[in-house]
Amino acid sequence: MRIAALQMHAIAGDGEANIERIAAAAADAAAGGAKLLIVPELAVTGYGAGEATFQRLASPATGEVAARLSTIARDHGIAIVAGFAEQEGTLTYNSALFTDGIGTNAVYRKSHLYGEYERNAFKPGVPASVMVELGGIRLGMLICYDVEFPENVRRLALAGADLVVVPTALPKGSSGTFIANHMIQVRAFENQVFVAYINHCGADDNFTYAGLSRIAAPDGKLLAEAPGEGETLLFAEVRPEDYARSRAENTYLVDLGRPG
Repeated sequence: MRIAALQMHAIAGDGEANIERIAAAAADAAAGGAKLLIVPELAVTGYGAGEATFQRLASPATGEVAARLSTIARDHGIAIVAGFAEQEGTLTYNSALFTDGIGTNAVYRKSHLYGEYERNAFKPGVPASVMVELGGIRLGMLICYDVEFPENVRRLALAGADLVVVPTALPKGSSGTFIANHMIQVRAFENQVFVAYINHCGADDNFTYAGLSRIAAPDGKLLAEAPGEGETLLFAEVRPEDYARSRAENTYLVDLGRPG
């Protein structure tokens, strides 16, 4: 299955402009043969929008944002994973929506919130294995900081994920560079899964983003990578059968259940 990912310069607080940008990327991704488009953490609101704006733009899991993204997916014949602020009653979650536009929707809530900025704005979700199937590929979702805890990726791998999609908002700096250039490939290798780690680029009033979006394969190699600056639409082929040899050589998941 061919997938696409948009390293995106979201406009903080402008949900309309951001949804239009996602729609344009969906058209380009579909034209390039992709069956899935991934965009960053809180792509709909912009990560730097701030607590008050998150609450103002938050939408229920079955609300307007989900409906509009589903329509975009249906119109272009492509599934979408997009970060948004989710409202449930009086609570706001940092969430990611999967929609294929033809009836399959799933929402994952970020379980590990990063720093006071996120903890002041959102309620953490309960760690969960949110999984969907697309084109024979089993897809699991995490968000940003979640992937830095190896247990989260391992949980999805043990649940049968082939591909872990990670919308992110990685800030510019030495730690961000290390995560993008080393940790993502390690997470893919140690769990024998594909990992798509898709970031913002540019800056807003609160943050400057690292870019450096990555799509890694089960053998640890990069299938696609974006630079530190500028919007980029990445494409990669996700074919688990191509990595049978890697899985045979690196039997981490099987060996978890074997006595020492």
